[in-house]
Amino acid sequence: MRWIRAAGRGLLVLAVVLAGYGGSGARADGGSQGRGPLTLATGGDLTGYLGSLLQGWNRAHPSERVTLVELPDSPDETRAQMITDLRDGDHGRFDVLNIDVAWTSEFAAADWIRPLPRDRFPLGSFLPPVVDTATYDGQLYAVPYVTNAGLLLYRKDILAAEGVPAPRTWAELERDAKTIAPRHGLDGYAGQFLPYEGLTVNAAEAVYSAGGTILGDEGDRVTVGSAAREGIGFLARGVREGWVPKEALTYTEEESRRAFQDGRLLFLRNWPYAYVSASAAGSAVAGKVGAVPLPGPDGPGTSVLGGSNLAVTTHAAHPETAARLIAYLTGEGVQRQVLLKGALPPVRADLYEDPDLVRKFPYLPTLRASVLTAAPRPKSPRYDQVSLVVQAVVHDAMTGHTTPAAAVRRLARELAEIARRG
Repeated sequence: MRWIRAAGRGLLVLAVVLAGYGGSGARADGGSQGRGPLTLATGGDLTGYLGSLLQGWNRAHPSERVTLVELPDSPDETRAQMITDLRDGDHGRFDVLNIDVAWTSEFAAADWIRPLPRDRFPLGSFLPPVVDTATYDGQLYAVPYVTNAGLLLYRKDILAAEGVPAPRTWAELERDAKTIAPRHGLDGYAGQFLPYEGLTVNAAEAVYSAGGTILGDEGDRVTVGSAAREGIGFLARGVREGWVPKEALTYTEEESRRAFQDGRLLFLRNWPYAYVSASAAGSAVAGKVGAVPLPGPDGPGTSVLGGSNLAVTTHAAHPETAARLIAYLTGEGVQRQVLLKGALPPVRADLYEDPDLVRKFPYLPTLRASVLTAAPRPKSPRYDQVSLVVQAVVHDAMTGHTTPAAAVRRLARELAEIARRG
């Protein structure tokens, strides 16, 4: 769930296990018409705003109180603790999980979360692509809560001084990173290139932007090809030619954000939280930051969708309370607070065109455009294994231990083996 850090180490991973709804392993309602207390499991709520939202719910619903359980900040540890609880069946503690969007397929295929009725939730009010992250095999298994898309942050003061617009293509990005950045004592371009979930995201964006895909048919079919070679080649070429600094091979979201915010980078791929942080008072680049969609080979590229979804565990009780809690958390008022207090991108489409919010968060129109053209990470019931393979192969190509062509052949071979095991 690298999205948690991706959307800003201030990004909460709300884990609200929605109780109820028919599904394998579901318990009887266990309360008055399916109502009663719930336990919400979450990765660290680093923004601190979730508690106040739940206090509001608990004051209004004293007999249906929600208890918040904060799991570790590390997405890998959060996922591991959730899975341990889910495998405990009816003895599990959690009623509601806020899962990284990339986990939906895995959790659904394992029968740890239950299918949900689409008509209970305001899906028509959401940005359309986010709903796809909550489905598996054509069925809704979660409800989108927050979304995210990668942006290209840039030093607008430097590009203005040079008289050039923000890059729209890879060629323009490479040219400016090679020529303009050194003239101003800066490194050219960075993303999240340490071998972890962030590198999977960056690699997938490069492949998608080149017009390719990685997996199809819910993980049963490997689809990497020439576009994957082009995308991986773009990343590897940057390191080889020096417009991607070697130090970027150690960057997660936070290291890359600090490099940009400290005034050491001309361009940065990151999530919107980095724009907010770099633009805040005290930042070395406050007032000097611009944001555009990620470039691609011939124009704007494709971002990977980040964010988190609310899922109901198969052993959750009190279904009616869970349904109303989800409606509360995805309602317009709470979604507005998600943005205002947490700087987290909401899923409700109308908020991206609210004049007051756009004045406060100028990147919203760009983010909306990026979300509308974004794509989910490869769907697979063995997503954790898929991600590890992508990270390892792409990192080897970026460090020069293999060629992009050889990397793609290895990627196809190892993904096919995972698909066969699935």
